[in-house]
Amino acid sequence: MKKKKNPFIAFFSSVKLTLFVLFMLAFFSIIGTVIPQNKPAEFYIETYGNSMANIFQALDIPDMYSSWWFSALMILLSINMVVCIMERFPNAWRLITMDNLQTKLSRLEKMGQRRVFSSLSPPGETAVKLGDILKKKGWPTTEQRLDDSVLLFAQKGRWSRLGVYIFHLSILIVFVGAMVGSFWGYKAGVRIPETTSIDTVYRFGDNKAIKLDFKVLCKHFKLTYYENGAPREFRSELAIIKDGKEVAAKSIVVNDPLTYGGLTFYQSSYEPYGKMLVRISNNNTGNSKEFLIRPGEEIPWPQEGISFGIINKKSTAAPGHFDYKIWFKDKKSDPATFWMEEDSTKSFERPEAKYTITMKEFFATGLQVTKDPGVWLVYAGCISMILSLIVAFFMSHRRIWIHVRKAEKGSHILISGLSNKNRVGFADSFASLAEKIKKEF
Repeated sequence: MKKKKNPFIAFFSSVKLTLFVLFMLAFFSIIGTVIPQNKPAEFYIETYGNSMANIFQALDIPDMYSSWWFSALMILLSINMVVCIMERFPNAWRLITMDNLQTKLSRLEKMGQRRVFSSLSPPGETAVKLGDILKKKGWPTTEQRLDDSVLLFAQKGRWSRLGVYIFHLSILIVFVGAMVGSFWGYKAGVRIPETTSIDTVYRFGDNKAIKLDFKVLCKHFKLTYYENGAPREFRSELAIIKDGKEVAAKSIVVNDPLTYGGLTFYQSSYEPYGKMLVRISNNNTGNSKEFLIRPGEEIPWPQEGISFGIINKKSTAAPGHFDYKIWFKDKKSDPATFWMEEDSTKSFERPEAKYTITMKEFFATGLQVTKDPGVWLVYAGCISMILSLIVAFFMSHRRIWIHVRKAEKGSHILISGLSNKNRVGFADSFASLAEKIKKEF
């Protein structure tokens, strides 16, 4: 009589439950992809209307992957996998650790892969020779001496039976990593004007200010264009300042972030200010200073006794670039005017000094800041998942038995084999091995 399964185990090990949860996760993941996540409430009202926005807020759709019900689905799937593993693993472990020399001899004669031939040597000598042959072929053997015969056994890939279980455990590790990132991590944003630094970022969704224990400095921002004038690349030169010292620096672009202190800073956007960032240096005194200036403004530098401004601009052949006409005045001679290319450097002589001026458009870089303490668990789980899939699909547990018994003249040899996967491939390799053994006798 078949033993009745525990209702708890029956429910949580059900394939129907697995399919239902996977379908729900896939369905809501599609919704989470179609509906932008972590946007301000005004975005959903403007995009979907007030009634639909209220439904979204009630169901936590704007922050779906951190919602209690999405987490509950993941936990349910995790329990389902754990119960399935607990239910099926003991049998797999039994097959891995079993003493195959206790296999009934009658079973060997019924296996799908088997070969029979004879030897002129007695069973003992034949068994020793067979053991040596198999060892040279990469099949180390164990043996059992019976009353009038010898049973040899060899196997390969027995641990491959664990591949499917390691795969399921890897999924659990990925889930745990995702949960850790969801509960203890965050995504935030910040804009940093060039040459300035910040120590606070603002979390998406509720715009909560999060204080950092270091400063992020944007040293420089550069925007390049395609021939049609569309932005091609925006690049930020970032530096991490801690305790007054620069401890890390990187030039970041989209998909090539800076990581420091458990935070990752992604290049996400930029904002022009309609101003020019101008640096003027007196090469004689070594004095240097940066200014923000709008076209048409006159900017004084009292320390040097000079003033300057941008009085005109014209487009160039390069899309998005302009030439600027600079007006420069000091107390020693008449004002001077000259043209400069954007994002360039120019030196010029005055009666008592030589000056160098650099100029570029002034931007703020937009950064997305991510803290995900579970990311290494996710990475470890994904790597383990790939390796376990390779084991599960491309490796198999192959077993070979050789029964040597006394015959009228010498010995009777029966070679039998089993494989839990890729039986066609095993049949070919078994036939090849049997032929090689046969030639030795």
